[in-house]
Amino acid sequence: MDLTRLSLEQLSGGLRRGEWSAADLARCCEENHRQRESALRAYKTWNGEGAAATAGLADQLLARGVDLGPLMGLPVSVKDLYAVRGLPTFAGSSASLGPDWERPGPLMAGLERQMAPVMGKTHTVEFAFGGIGMNAHWGTPRNPWKAEEHRIPGGSSSGAGVSLAQGSAVLALGTDTAGSVRIPASVTGQAGLKPTHGRWPQEGIVPLSPSLDTPGILARSVEDLAFGFRAIEGILGRASAPIAVPAAMSSLRLGRVDVFFLDEADPAVVEVYDRTMSRLAVLGASVRGVELPGCDEAYSIFRQGGLAASELCAFLKAELPGRMDRLDPVVRLRVEGAESLSSVDYLLRVRALREAARRALPVFDMADVLATPTVAITPPRLDAIQDPEAYRRANMMVLRNTSMANLLGLCALTLPIGLDAQGMPVGLQLMAPPGAEERLLAAALLIESHLGKPVDILGSPHFPQ
Repeated sequence: MDLTRLSLEQLSGGLRRGEWSAADLARCCEENHRQRESALRAYKTWNGEGAAATAGLADQLLARGVDLGPLMGLPVSVKDLYAVRGLPTFAGSSASLGPDWERPGPLMAGLERQMAPVMGKTHTVEFAFGGIGMNAHWGTPRNPWKAEEHRIPGGSSSGAGVSLAQGSAVLALGTDTAGSVRIPASVTGQAGLKPTHGRWPQEGIVPLSPSLDTPGILARSVEDLAFGFRAIEGILGRASAPIAVPAAMSSLRLGRVDVFFLDEADPAVVEVYDRTMSRLAVLGASVRGVELPGCDEAYSIFRQGGLAASELCAFLKAELPGRMDRLDPVVRLRVEGAESLSSVDYLLRVRALREAARRALPVFDMADVLATPTVAITPPRLDAIQDPEAYRRANMMVLRNTSMANLLGLCALTLPIGLDAQGMPVGLQLMAPPGAEERLLAAALLIESHLGKPVDILGSPHFPQ
């Protein structure tokens, strides 16, 4: 039995009832990694032995009646931006960042206290600066839905979704600055949550843009996202009651946002999105077309480098001055371009984004959550975006829809809704006001309860041997 196919609630309950052990779970993840990693390449650093040791300790404590928390014994993968004790942090760059980046921040320290086995550190775009998932130093993970074609895994948390699909972890930690959790989740058929900026601490995570960065999670279903969200809230000292899912679809007000979000979108993606929105309406949801103010202004700033280019440039110059000349040329070009931006222009961008965020909020008077396609295009093949201009366009189209939640200060998630005409997963993005994660998850759980979980909607990817 592949235990990684069970929900986090089932796995957690089974551990406490003695139906399986944490060591069993870690061995299952180890075996899936052994069989599939050579084809998919999700990990920069594998930690099988360390994870097995943590799992063994968790089993000993559970046998004595010691329960350290809901993530105890559940195997996780961690994006290689997080400082993890005993594991090097590369942040997608050509060399380790050194021992300072092996001291865990609050999130990882909480996972340590709960004895969640860390299976390994997953690949990321260099310093998380890109939505495609490419890495010139260490290679690019393969999307498991078309691994033989090497389609993009999404970035910047490029190994996170792949680790879940291959069954080497049951929860994945990523970061999201413009979509870096939701994009890889969407294109690999997973669910992903970006909390409101500032809700979860950034300490102990290599920064891209502190003004926009947020830790996030990827999971195999919205049900698992809700479990992971509540567990992390507990780690941070916030008691979280079970998410209150509405009793009927008729209680859900969905704002369908087509303007801006469907511009130049792939027809195959739009077809799946249209079909899903129509089905939700038939099931009783109130689906209303709305517009989200501020998108054009925010996207114009984003296309010019936003805040991230300047903030990453400042971090590298202050903390890692020798790294600029060793950056992936695609990343270096964007970072160096930020040096010409004046402090006044930077502050004007901050002010304009704050104003756009203020203008966006009244739309939630008309809808509980907003709905869009998560990624507007089907995941391209890597060989189709080697030309710099082709890469630039694909990168912006992959990031465009998700970046709005970050730039406008919203919380957001993605859940799978089907396969497009090329057999690639399509995600539905839901957005809610700042601090409304419980509302967001409740809406997503309701939708998942009617549409089915990812395995019901998508089936399973084919793993090349």
